[in-house]
Amino acid sequence: MNMGGPQTQDDVAQFLSNIFRDRDIIKLPMQSILGQFIARRRVEKVKRQYMQIGGGSPIEKWTRIQGERMVNALDRRSLETGPHKYYVGFRYTKPSIRSAVEKMLGDNIDHVIAFSQYQQYSGSTTGSNFNELYRVQKQLDPCSKLRWSFIDRWGTHPKLISAFADRVEAQVKQLKDDVRRETPILFSAHSLPLNVVDRGDPYVAEVGGTVAYVVNELRRRGITNPYRLTWQSAVGPLRWLAPQTEDAIKSYGANGYKSLVMVPIAFTSDHIETLYELDIEYGETAQKAGIGQYLRAEALNDHPPFIDALATIVKEHIDADFPTSAQLLLRDPGEESEQTALTRQWIASQARPLE
Repeated sequence: MNMGGPQTQDDVAQFLSNIFRDRDIIKLPMQSILGQFIARRRVEKVKRQYMQIGGGSPIEKWTRIQGERMVNALDRRSLETGPHKYYVGFRYTKPSIRSAVEKMLGDNIDHVIAFSQYQQYSGSTTGSNFNELYRVQKQLDPCSKLRWSFIDRWGTHPKLISAFADRVEAQVKQLKDDVRRETPILFSAHSLPLNVVDRGDPYVAEVGGTVAYVVNELRRRGITNPYRLTWQSAVGPLRWLAPQTEDAIKSYGANGYKSLVMVPIAFTSDHIETLYELDIEYGETAQKAGIGQYLRAEALNDHPPFIDALATIVKEHIDADFPTSAQLLLRDPGEESEQTALTRQWIASQARPLE
């Protein structure tokens, strides 16, 4: 499960409309009007951005590669629960969560693991996906033929951390000898509106946890570069997390740094935030700021240790009898939507041992 991305230019308008109508991801006054207004204003700009990375998002390609290789690994490791099958369900584009559930019902599946591909939990990402899953399940499977379990966060899993460290280490080794140890590493994550953070959403803490674990692994490998966590992709009129990644790049350039290593720490697959925003847009920002060596850690994509991490996480979930995390069942201390409360109750009803 993930947000998805437009595969073609014709998909961009609907993709943006779906995002800005989703009150889980961004809550606006007069959402149906203002959300549509923001979406329409951004369509042509976003189309141009996708044209610069090949015309559309590669996220479905990478998700299917990851899914196929993950289930192949699971079939080898967990013969008693195989054969395993993966389904792709995106929140804002095709293939949708609805189409995935329809296929599961048609395939007479008994047990489904809802595996969020946002490794750090937020109500605006994983929470929004689970809310949509609840709505779809109630419509398509009211008698609960499908049994569900949930992998909702895995941002500090040792094999994920090791895979991230591999990617960072490869770029640090590309730095010039005279700046290799002092070049800052900027871990960049998708930003959140502050009103989401203020209600107690755990995303900021969980991203920080991933960064801390990756840095600890880098230190174990002898990489001692200074680092910061920054935030990208803020849109609309609301206040968002800071410092913004682009502002941080400008600041380090203005303070005499000539090299940076960028790490997309909240993304596991290449898509517009890595290929356009980090590589092209911020690459130009770095060049203008006098940063001559601007390196970006590769996304995890089909990195074999990452595929091993995915398979291991699912295998551990199976071996532990499909647990539901206590964190997922705990509401945020701030305001909570009625939909989120209903979804949490449904998830709790699924949190029992299988027959």
